[in-house]
Amino acid sequence: MSAPPEPLLEHAVRYVKERHWEVLPGTWLEFTGGVPRCSCGANDCDAPGAHPARSDWTPLATGSTSTVRRLWTAEPRAAILLPAGRTFDILEVPETAGCLALARMERMGTTLGPVSGTPTGRMMFFVLAGGAAKTPALLRQLGWSPASMDLAARGEGAYVAAPPTRIGPRGSAQWVREPTTVNRWLPDAEELMPILAYACAQDRRERG
Repeated sequence: MSAPPEPLLEHAVRYVKERHWEVLPGTWLEFTGGVPRCSCGANDCDAPGAHPARSDWTPLATGSTSTVRRLWTAEPRAAILLPAGRTFDILEVPETAGCLALARMERMGTTLGPVSGTPTGRMMFFVLAGGAAKTPALLRQLGWSPASMDLAARGEGAYVAAPPTRIGPRGSAQWVREPTTVNRWLPDAEELMPILAYACAQDRRERG
């Protein structure tokens, strides 16, 4: 018999204690007649149960375990959101391109940080803070047009839903490469960009 899943509270506390990441409680899913809906109430919500509850959310992120316990005790269903631009930035690519890039990086022995995936088919590569701002120039140096690449860089003012936050009806965010003591030190965006850009271009060609 499998153990019951850990409460989101315990995951949020670990992100703060073990990774020194700030966390933010977000919206959550409510079920009406078995149909999941975002607690924000919007019928057209594009990230049901996985976005900030307020537009002015940036000052509300916390790195205090006592505050985390208080917030998630008040609403245990709240999404765990990780603000980018503080201790990390995010390079987001399609899942197929991410898997191709990840396999190549592992063969080459590339230093990697945590990597997460979403049920909507996206992969998030964690890199050093500041990487998002450098991404357009890095892509141009490699001969790619930033506007033509399905590669999004998330930095200051952005966030990512942390596993095991549920995102809409399809499922939860999951770790592809979990945060560990081994990958505590994050790579710079320019270390991953050549492989990620190439994988995105390959994925685009295959899709036609």
